[in-house]
Order: sequence, then C-alpha cells, then structure tokens
Amino acid sequence: MLLRDEVEMLRRVPIFSRIAPAKLKLLAFTSDRMTYHAGQNLFRQGDVGDAAYVVLSGTADIIVSSPAGEIKVADVEVNSIVGEIAILCDVSRTATVRATSPLEVLRISKEHFLKLLSDFPEMAVEIMRVLADRLNHTTAELTAARAAKQPQMAQ
Repeated sequence: MLLRDEVEMLRRVPIFSRIAPAKLKLLAFTSDRMTYHAGQNLFRQGDVGDAAYVVLSGTADIIVSSPAGEIKVADVEVNSIVGEIAILCDVSRTATVRATSPLEVLRISKEHFLKLLSDFPEMAVEIMRVLADRLNHTTAELTAARAAKQPQMAQ
C-alpha cells in the first residue's frame, strides 16, 4: 500500500480526522504496518504497553482473562484504535486483542503517539470521547449483568 493510501486510511479514524495531512504522512511513515492471521494476538493482557494499533482492515476481539476463563468484552473493527489505554495510563495491557480475520494494522509507538497528543490537543479530546463511550457501554453491560444476577441473590 502506498503512503498516501495509509494517510487516507488514518484520516478515517476519528481521533486523526483533524490532523493535517503532512503530519499524518509523517505518522504513517514512522509507524509499522503489520499483518496478523485469524487467531493471532496483537498483544496479551499483562504485556507492556509500548504501542497503539490502528485497524486498517479486518476484525479482532478484545478478551479479558477471568477466573472463569477468557471473556470477550468487545469487537474491534476497521478504523478502530486499540492499545492506547496502556500508553495513556502507563500500565500493562488491560486485555488481549486477538484477530478474528486476516488483520492489517498500523503500529504507532508510544513515543510517536504521545508526541501527537502534545502537538494536537484536539486528538486528546477525541480519545477522551472514545474512552468515555467505552466506559458508558461497559457501565451499561455491568448494570445489566448485575441486574440479571439480582433475582438469584434474593433466593
């Protein structure tokens, strides 16, 4: 794929949509394009958070380990970004991301990702929106799960 095609793909990702094409070109140039087969992990829960990944094509699952085994908590689709939480919070990976189809991603190093945030505060606002949306969905799912358990607890 040509650099200009990668720039166009990055512009479709909401957090990068307002960044100047020249900066996106630099981002695409300094990032690594990677491919994964279905069943391969981009990273595992507990790994060091050294990069964020932009999904260019394909799909993946976000999986969390629990005492009951692995639990799928979300789907990842084209134009999604994953792995940014570990970078922003400076913690280990909070989940495993596993390809469910052939997957192409752009791997953005922690250093480049944080530089973009400092250069483009509007990108930080978009990330906050993405994370707030995820938190909203997680809260709704947790509420539904606890409500479903409630009748069992009363018995």
